[in-house]
Amino acid sequence: MNNEGDTLGRAPFVFLTMSDGLKKSLVIQGSILAMAGLISKVIGFLYRIPMANILGNEGNGLYSVSFGIYNIALTLSSYSMPLAVSKLVSARIARGKYKNSHRIFNIAILFSLITGLIAWMALFWGSKFLAEVYQKPGLEYPLRILAPTTFVVALLGTCRGFFQGHRNMVPTAISQVIEQIVNAIVSIVAAASFVKAIGEIEATQPGLSVFLYDPDTMSVAAAGATGGTLGTFMGALVALILFVLLFMMNEKRIKKEASGDDLPDEDKRLLWKALIVTVFPIIISQSVYQLGYTLDDLIFGNLVVKVQMVSQAETTVMQGIFNTQYNQMINLPAAIATSMASATIPTIVAAFSRKDKMELKRKTDQVFKFTLLIALPAAVGLAVMAEPVMQTLFPRLGDKMDMAVLLLQTGSSAVVFYTMSTISSSVLQGCDRMWTPVFHAAVSLNIHVILLIALLCATDMNVMALIIGNVTFPLITSVMNMVSLCKRAGYSLDWKKTFILPGLAAVVMGAVTFGILCMLKALGTANIIQLVVPIIIAVPVYAAMVFALKAVSLEEAGSLPLIGKFIKRILRLFDRKKGKNKR
Repeated sequence: MNNEGDTLGRAPFVFLTMSDGLKKSLVIQGSILAMAGLISKVIGFLYRIPMANILGNEGNGLYSVSFGIYNIALTLSSYSMPLAVSKLVSARIARGKYKNSHRIFNIAILFSLITGLIAWMALFWGSKFLAEVYQKPGLEYPLRILAPTTFVVALLGTCRGFFQGHRNMVPTAISQVIEQIVNAIVSIVAAASFVKAIGEIEATQPGLSVFLYDPDTMSVAAAGATGGTLGTFMGALVALILFVLLFMMNEKRIKKEASGDDLPDEDKRLLWKALIVTVFPIIISQSVYQLGYTLDDLIFGNLVVKVQMVSQAETTVMQGIFNTQYNQMINLPAAIATSMASATIPTIVAAFSRKDKMELKRKTDQVFKFTLLIALPAAVGLAVMAEPVMQTLFPRLGDKMDMAVLLLQTGSSAVVFYTMSTISSSVLQGCDRMWTPVFHAAVSLNIHVILLIALLCATDMNVMALIIGNVTFPLITSVMNMVSLCKRAGYSLDWKKTFILPGLAAVVMGAVTFGILCMLKALGTANIIQLVVPIIIAVPVYAAMVFALKAVSLEEAGSLPLIGKFIKRILRLFDRKKGKNKR
């Protein structure tokens, strides 16, 4: 029995430790974060629909480009902190070195303060320069809002890492969901308010100049993008306040642990070194992935204007459609697929550690099968349903509707390749090949950049060049990852059951969906009917085909992460009804 005098990490108290049964299960802890991440992604997807319509095409372009730059600043300053702090704190707690764990946390806080402040100042004072480099007048305004966000997120990540280091994912999970809810509300309200305010100023007081507001660069589009980024700042700030309250609620116990009997036997220099050595590889690996997005914005924004002689405003509109309407539809199913599979990754790590090759293959097959069962029909469905999706969700696209539909139809396969690259990277890292997927991503990024530049300089493809690049980048990474899994981990994918049979089921589903969509169009039904009815019919058609082709057994369906229990209950219900009918 735990008593109140036990120290942190050994006694449960508000949000700081978990029950013994929960603490023992890495899979459950991973599932908590996976579920929170999934909920956050869904909220993010939902609020971006009304906000995209508020911002308009040009506003979406400024908003997305500013976030590409912000993500690089975040990666360099603080993205690595949750994982690094969690790893360093948990390692010391496991050895009973509680004082050292608090010292590393204090050092991490100081590190976050420094890097967050540098990122804040660099982004704020460099915003005008970046707007000129990216050929985006008005880009400086959303960047100035995102600048202090890097500081807040740096501290927030360190706090999350501290709790995760105590094997408690609940604070991180709850804070992620709360952060996204606040982000959604503030983003929509602020974007609408800013658009209205600047619209009125332009109509009634043209040329008005006030603090940090230049009428030559501030437009309705820039105002909307600025309002949208305010939600990101407020969401992160509220999440940080939540952690401050948690620390205050547990102040006595935290102090008791920090002043325990164990000796702080690690020199501060060694702790600083440990933090930097842990943070650096994460920064390098994440920078490779994040660079792709902002490099696309930089290359496209300059070459389309200077080589293809397209106006800055039109270029920004195209980037807005690609980064918002297209990417938003691609990212959601990919995020759902990887979130469901991520709970299985710890079991792959465990199998590799035990050198259990049979279990390793079984679990790896399982994780690939789960992701592709979602990614394949999503890719086919998005291609078939591109028109009603865009017309229903983004009616303000106007004369750019055809462009958005074409992008989604031609680029929907990216869903499959992004899920494959993400999962194969995770499996490789789980098999102690930490740098292999990073190297593959770097090679793929170089090929992607060369291809994009060549297409923009040698052809008039403009935004379609981004689609080709967006598909080839994860495709090349996936192929290289799978080759490494075969050569270095001795793994071979069951292509028939994992890819071919689910793919065939998805094609049949797509054909049925297309037929129903054509029929509804012929009847002249509303866009919402054309969107909802085919989806309702497509789901059971795909499920029936998957079981008919024996791509998945009933037992495998029951073991699906997050939804497996729900499927088992349905199967039991059918079994009971069959039993009653026989009687």
